[in-house]
Formats: sequence, C-alpha cells, structure tokens
Amino acid sequence: MTSESLHPVPAPARRTVVAAVGTAGLAVALTACGSDNKSSDSTSPNSGSGASASSGGTGGGDNAAAGNAGGTVLAKTTDIPEGGGKVFASQGVVVTQPTAGTYKAFSSKCTHQGCAVKGIANNVITCPCHNSQFSATDGSVKKGPATQPLAAANITVDGDSIKLA
Repeated sequence: MTSESLHPVPAPARRTVVAAVGTAGLAVALTACGSDNKSSDSTSPNSGSGASASSGGTGGGDNAAAGNAGGTVLAKTTDIPEGGGKVFASQGVVVTQPTAGTYKAFSSKCTHQGCAVKGIANNVITCPCHNSQFSATDGSVKKGPATQPLAAANITVDGDSIKLA
C-alpha cells in the first residue's frame, strides 16, 4: 500500500466552463449568419452571381489591357444588361454594366453579414438578407445596414467574353 494521500484533482472553475460554452455557441451562431448561399446562381439578368469589367479591361475600376490569356469565362457581354448585372455564385462575384460597354466586378459577399447579393437593377446591387444596397458602378454602400463597400474583383473583357482575371 502506498502512502500517497488521495486528493481530488481540481476541475475547471464553473466560470471557465460557462465562458467556453458561450464562446462555442457564439462561433456557431456567427458561422450560421455568414453562410454562403450557393443556390443564388441564376440566369435571370437581374439576379444571380456576376463580376464586372470595363470593355477591354478589368473590373472593379482597374482597367488593364485586353487580351489577358488567363481567366475563367463568366459570361458573354450580351448576358449583362445595361444598368443591371448577374451574380456568379460559384465564383463569388457579381458583374455589372453600369453604362453601355463598361463592365465592373465585385465580391458577391455582402459586407454586412456575408450573405450573397442577389438582385441588380437600376445600377443597384441588393442583398436579400437585410436589404443593404450597393452601387453597381463602384461597389459603394448606397443603403445600410452594410457600412463597407463590396470588394472589387478583377475581370477582363476579351471580344464578347467576360473573364475572371
């Protein structure tokens, strides 16, 4: 027989356990709010995913020379209506045509809580979750609750094809 005394091993304090459970619950809730809605890809001219670029250049305001060899073809220029756009959910971009022949591209992830934007009409990109609205020209916030603009995405226009750069 040993002479060691049997002392209980200290357990974590109740406060520590409650804080850990609360943190885990908050992480789950935030992840659910920012889920990526992959079902938003649509062929409708005023909905779906998309990216934008200027004719012969890249979207998001950075005009580059046409003819960049790389990039995934997103759409034909005729697929993007003037004053509207299209969301390309699987690529995470929205393409707009704010004025004839000018194409712009932005992230399709709303800066408020990460929902995928859907509607593009009258040069306004709308998030369906809380109705934030963004400019189809530069991605800036037109109506909250979002406070940050949509991030610019790079696209190129090569002939009648719009490519993700």
